[in-house]
Amino acid sequence: MPSKCRFCSHPLEHTFVNLGMSPLANAFVAQEHLNCAEKFYPLHTYVCGNCFLVQLEEFESPDSIFSDYAYFSSYSDSWLRHAEKYTDLMVERFGFDTTSQVIELASNDGYLLQYFQQKGIPVLGIEPAANVAKVAEEKGIPSLVKFFGVETAKELVARGKQADLLLGNNVLAHVPDLNDFVAGMKILLKPNGILTMEFPHVLQLIKDNLFDTIYHEHFSYFSFLTVDKIFASHGLTLFDVDELPTHGGSLRIYGRHADCESIIQIGDRISQLKAKEMQAGLNEIEIYVGFGEQVKSTKRQMLSFLIEAKNQGKSIAGYGAPAKANTLLNYCGIRTDLIDYTVDLSPHKQGLFLPGTQIPIYHPDKIRETKPDYLAILPWNIKDEIVSQMDYIRDWGGKFVVLIPQVEVIG
Repeated sequence: MPSKCRFCSHPLEHTFVNLGMSPLANAFVAQEHLNCAEKFYPLHTYVCGNCFLVQLEEFESPDSIFSDYAYFSSYSDSWLRHAEKYTDLMVERFGFDTTSQVIELASNDGYLLQYFQQKGIPVLGIEPAANVAKVAEEKGIPSLVKFFGVETAKELVARGKQADLLLGNNVLAHVPDLNDFVAGMKILLKPNGILTMEFPHVLQLIKDNLFDTIYHEHFSYFSFLTVDKIFASHGLTLFDVDELPTHGGSLRIYGRHADCESIIQIGDRISQLKAKEMQAGLNEIEIYVGFGEQVKSTKRQMLSFLIEAKNQGKSIAGYGAPAKANTLLNYCGIRTDLIDYTVDLSPHKQGLFLPGTQIPIYHPDKIRETKPDYLAILPWNIKDEIVSQMDYIRDWGGKFVVLIPQVEVIG
């Protein structure tokens, strides 16, 4: 058991959910390594009884997880649309222009910054994965290959770089040293600057049994009540929040320096969301420690469906090779006995095998070749995009199936 909370240092005494042993979610296996041992680590989440931060112990350093990364944001059309819409919103709401500086933390392959750049707004990406940052550079998006924290922030400020808009999508959960990361944001943000961060909302994780979003790259899982305390402890005030449908339910928080009260007042949505979370019990330990039983029930339902389909002689293929699928499949013990193979649009994953389960990953053309009875949508957060893209499986009577938050067959 980890001894102390990574935010408030309170002793950790409560289990959120224990998903057993699992490999790193993006540690895909090459053909020549199929007979080699894979590393498995405990996937056991705890909740702090003081600040209610849900968290995983750190088993591998961020350097070993993120320095060479298999996830490229640009392979999802719906995520690109989300990024473009965000860019338009920021420019319209806050008036960023050619004199502004936009800095993104964990900028990936430039999927978002390209839209600011198209408007003539200066951008800088900070991305620890050199292989991913290289793709952004090739698009003409300046990228600094570094992990972000106080040290990196000070280096940039010394070079005259500070942000009018400092943003990070789905990065806050990936940070083991939360206090160093948020303190770095405080340093890098201009006196009148705005920050936004997006991350999955732990309220939706609990309500919809989204346990597959728990994996070793995600060190923390946030409610608004908790994240508000974290930013406030570093002199940053959250003044607005959006509830988003992305990743099964996410929050986008808006922040500023605490001493900029005269510029931007705190909006009503802050108090409304806090009230909603307290009504759901997110300020009490009971809601968290009961989550494990929900997860076990979901697992049993899922296995019952897959086993029954196989007993009827049905073929089942997967669509996608997201990190969340590897948590799901390893926890449930689903291998090629239940899902024959999966496909993915990313050429960086094709020809590899899922970690732990060793399910092969092919190009989506494999679906037309084999005509499976069921296509299991593993990145359920973009199911509408996949159903539209793969609609042709209906030609041979194929059906889509979503396994999370519960088994749902789409004819």
